[in-house]
Amino acid sequence: MAAQALALLREVSRLEAPLEELRALHSVLQTVPLSELRELAAELRLGPLFSLLNENHREQITLCVSILERLLQAVEPVHVARNLGADLQRGLTHPNDSVKILTLSQVGRIVENSDAVTEILNNAELLKQIVYCIGGDNLSVAKALIVEISSLSPESLTYCTTSGLVTQLLRELTGEDVLVRATCIEMVTSLAYTHHGRQYLAQEGVIDQISNIIVGAESDPFSSFYLPGFVKFFGNLAIMDSPQQICERYPVFMEKVFEMTESQDPTMIGVAVDTIGILGSNVEGKQVLQKTGTRFERLLMKIGYQAKNASTELKIRCLDAISSIFYIPPEQQTDDLLRMTESWFSSLSRDPLELFRGISNQPFPELHCAALKVFTAIANQPWAQKLMFNSPGFVEYVMDRSVERDKASKDAKYELVKALANSKTIAEIFGNPNYLRLRTYLSEGPYYVKPISTTAVEGAE
Repeated sequence: MAAQALALLREVSRLEAPLEELRALHSVLQTVPLSELRELAAELRLGPLFSLLNENHREQITLCVSILERLLQAVEPVHVARNLGADLQRGLTHPNDSVKILTLSQVGRIVENSDAVTEILNNAELLKQIVYCIGGDNLSVAKALIVEISSLSPESLTYCTTSGLVTQLLRELTGEDVLVRATCIEMVTSLAYTHHGRQYLAQEGVIDQISNIIVGAESDPFSSFYLPGFVKFFGNLAIMDSPQQICERYPVFMEKVFEMTESQDPTMIGVAVDTIGILGSNVEGKQVLQKTGTRFERLLMKIGYQAKNASTELKIRCLDAISSIFYIPPEQQTDDLLRMTESWFSSLSRDPLELFRGISNQPFPELHCAALKVFTAIANQPWAQKLMFNSPGFVEYVMDRSVERDKASKDAKYELVKALANSKTIAEIFGNPNYLRLRTYLSEGPYYVKPISTTAVEGAE
């Protein structure tokens, strides 16, 4: 079949009006596995197919786009960047949207591939042309691509800003259309993942504008459309820069997060919980949360309540946030931080360890794993080890392999055992026999099954 496809492709490249051959090639390609096409990738001559897109024949264009979509999946992005640059440039300015989208998706593949993107970055002219070609486009895929290209390097950001594309995106971010605003903030957040992107957003006053929109959201009945994205933006910004500086400079951010946890809307609660998890994922962020004092303790109580009573999805988000907030790498543990996490833990509920154990016993693998992740997050902290040791049946629960039925759960339990076994204080707190049992579990691996001993019975065959 692959050989037949190749023969038809050669036939198409010889003819001026190969409509019949294109139809045949199109139907043959539906039956050829991608793996076979990849083996023939070096022989695929795609230039002629791109040329056929330039003719004003609707069926021909539709067939060529569909064929190219399939064949290009078999071609490495580096090859596309190196050999089809001129075809891509023409495709970006094509009057037909399906051709543009096909071309943009290929540029997207190149941008996401570290080897292929070098081809574009080393060719300033091509990069500039790609940016300007995308320029007049309002397709959301084009905007997303512009952000990806802007994120590559300070130079590529300069091309994108001089073309007016980033400015247009930022204008829409602060514009009146709340739905457009919601998609724009996701793209701007992607830009903020790079140092040069954050610098640019700060210089242009964009971060201040986003902060002002959050302030004004109070009186906007449509704020629920864009507010989650704006709050997430600040959460990501804080963790990539300095949590303390961001929270001090934009106090409305923290204020809004606390406010959202009081909401009756599960979407708002979920975003607030995710943001707290992001913010508390490093030591500086934990200290910022600690400075809010009893407010944060009350917020922890709410997260503990939601972890027990919310929908499964929100329970998992709460458990993930708790894991993130409570984990401290061994080398960063100080007496003050350990006292802080111990005090936080007691704020979650009357008996937090039992709360999470109860959740882990529910018949949902995702919940089971998320609860085990909480135990793993605190497993290297002496106060938590004492709690575990003194909780009736907890040590047995950790050692019991029969509790976990699926691979993900077995892996999650193994991570907990590993965190306990590798802790410097575990032998002293759990006692040597339990420490040795943990080490045995660790050496046997996550999927060990105890052999069933068979005793010979006299007279048996």
